[in-house]
Amino acid sequence: MLVLSRRQNDKIVFPNLGITVEILKVAGRSVRVGVAAPEEVSVLRHEIVEQEGHAIADALPAGMLSHRLRNRLHTANLALQLTIRQLERGMVQSAEQTLQKALGEFESLDREIADETQPRPRALLVEDDRNESELLAGFLRLSEFEVDTARDGREALNRLSTEAPPDVVLLDMMMPRLDGPGTVTELRSNPRYEGLRVYAVSGSSPEECGVRTGPHGVDRWFSKPINPERLVREIRRELDACQAG
Repeated sequence: MLVLSRRQNDKIVFPNLGITVEILKVAGRSVRVGVAAPEEVSVLRHEIVEQEGHAIADALPAGMLSHRLRNRLHTANLALQLTIRQLERGMVQSAEQTLQKALGEFESLDREIADETQPRPRALLVEDDRNESELLAGFLRLSEFEVDTARDGREALNRLSTEAPPDVVLLDMMMPRLDGPGTVTELRSNPRYEGLRVYAVSGSSPEECGVRTGPHGVDRWFSKPINPERLVREIRRELDACQAG
């Protein structure tokens, strides 16, 4: 849990909320707390005054907060209001306890807002083995991916033709109807899928399948049995690099 001491100029920043809580002045039993917030949040600019608790939430982008998060933000704001009243009446010890509760709420909210506002990478997993597909899809979802699945290349192409392209396609090679090499050929010959990242996840080698690694083939080759943590790490690293570029 975050702790704000009584040292002057001690501060805690919540970057996703745009809020900073700081000890401005300490004089004997008197402690002055300042809260810097976005311009439109007058309720929390340096000296807290009584206003509606939902003012903080209203200053955040529309749709950012769920009803549950808004209620928690309201609770944290009330705790800050109570802190100021307690300090005004010399109840320093009680005020410190109340302030720590507010800081704990802000810390938790800051993390949750970051999770809610950060878009999740989308993956299309193409695998004919139902057990393998369910297990890897489950791991990816617990790693904050949105995952769709297809049983073979033909089903994958049908999905891609009617839906927004994912961030990455994870493609098995040995499948019925349309196998991995055939799927790669169709993807790379269609301008619609230019730039689509395709990773092979296969028990075979590129040489056995006749699939190249590069712009005209697959972007990466992961041999089974794969290390799913490494797979997730590499996908995220490459997607981050693409966004930065």
